[in-house]
Amino acid sequence: MYLDWQKVSRLPRAEQQDLQNQKVRWFFRHKLPYSPYYRRLLEKLQLSWSDFKTTDDIQKLPLTSKADIAPTVEDRARPRQFILQPDEHLIKKHATKGELLQLVGMKIRKLDAKAVLEKEYKPVHIHFTTGRTALPTPFTYSTYDLMLLRETGRRLFNVAGLSRDNVGLNAFPYSPHLGFWLAYYGFLEAGITALATGGGKIMGTQKIMDSLERLKVNAMAIIPGYCYHLLREAVKQRRDFSNLKYIFFGAERVSPAFREKVKELLRHVGASEVSIQATYASTEFKTAWIQCAEHTGYHLYPDLEFVELVDEDGRRVKEDESGEVVYTALDWRGTVVVRYRTGDLAQGIEYTACPNCGRTVPRILPDIQRRSDMKEFHLTKIKGELVNLNNVFPIMSGIKGLDEWQLVIRKKNNDPHDLDELVVHVSAKEGAAFNQVRSEVEKKMRDEMQVGVMVEEKTTEELIGSLGMETELKEKRILDSRPKQ
Repeated sequence: MYLDWQKVSRLPRAEQQDLQNQKVRWFFRHKLPYSPYYRRLLEKLQLSWSDFKTTDDIQKLPLTSKADIAPTVEDRARPRQFILQPDEHLIKKHATKGELLQLVGMKIRKLDAKAVLEKEYKPVHIHFTTGRTALPTPFTYSTYDLMLLRETGRRLFNVAGLSRDNVGLNAFPYSPHLGFWLAYYGFLEAGITALATGGGKIMGTQKIMDSLERLKVNAMAIIPGYCYHLLREAVKQRRDFSNLKYIFFGAERVSPAFREKVKELLRHVGASEVSIQATYASTEFKTAWIQCAEHTGYHLYPDLEFVELVDEDGRRVKEDESGEVVYTALDWRGTVVVRYRTGDLAQGIEYTACPNCGRTVPRILPDIQRRSDMKEFHLTKIKGELVNLNNVFPIMSGIKGLDEWQLVIRKKNNDPHDLDELVVHVSAKEGAAFNQVRSEVEKKMRDEMQVGVMVEEKTTEELIGSLGMETELKEKRILDSRPKQ
């Protein structure tokens, strides 16, 4: 069971470490044994559940990755192996004494003990990963998990500084993905009057803008790219969003340059003092973490998870070093992962008290990049070149005359054996010259990424369509059209 957030968020570090070590012992002895995948893993490694007493002991296990959990055409049931599935034999062997006494007492009184187990463990709700590199992977929630989802949503808005007096708007797309549901439950649990729009695909941009005005919305949860599109339309229509004070971004990386572009649009709709706070989330985490201010890191929940950073060889790095984010659940049911490597590269984790809000929970530094966006392109006939596509976003955000863009990766002459081409489709802002924008895009890509690109002109309306701004869960900002090998 989760603890009181106000207390946990300000515990001294030593007490937080003790708490996490207690959670490791409890979770590994009494909950994780119900996972078919991790039972087999411990048998293979000849380890016992009692071997895990501290967060350091977690390192005895190898890293888990999407390759272990994602379904394949041959084995679509693979994700089920990560769902906690207690049966009578396992319960007798691994449940706590208190749980056993409760179940025995219910049987004596001829009460439905099975209903108690189902409430805690039976999957009743499902989210999916986006499935960009594999088949979409389901992550299941039990009734217990939905309680935690609501609690972490409440924590998220507490860290963000929202009060019950605010009016919220959830503009995340309505779908079986984390963003919409966490914002929905977060507003609900925080006691904030809020409208769940379902995003542009469901309610439509015009009606969302109407709602922002009529409801005098103070706080909006939204995907960054769609927010920019919505605000651009609002500026054209001379909308009044002067009540807006908070914007919470999720699902995409947010650069300082992009924040400034959004704030420029906000000023044109009367919202001159808006705090833009980003979240960091993953379907595998089953929740999200948020900044308490624009410059701070993502505040973690140490009673629910353990987060570590590892190097390229999978070894845990020192506290002041950067590395790949690796996640371990300490209190979830349904689908559970341990030492799950996210593919996200963080600059570090801070353990001192937050200088802005004073909370003492660990904070992941905000500049997080996707390792999967490091790709090799055959741009010369000599060798492949590794290009970090993470860097494209801040470059494009920093070009003032640029309105919309999409990077397309394709084969030259449409020949699968020819060189790769990077093509940037761009539209210029009203009053900006396309030739000037093209020149700046070419120069910045060459100077900052050491690659040459072709720049082709498109209208903003064409790019909105190809990006899927009104139709997709996430806009298709980088489109790899090369044939699969």
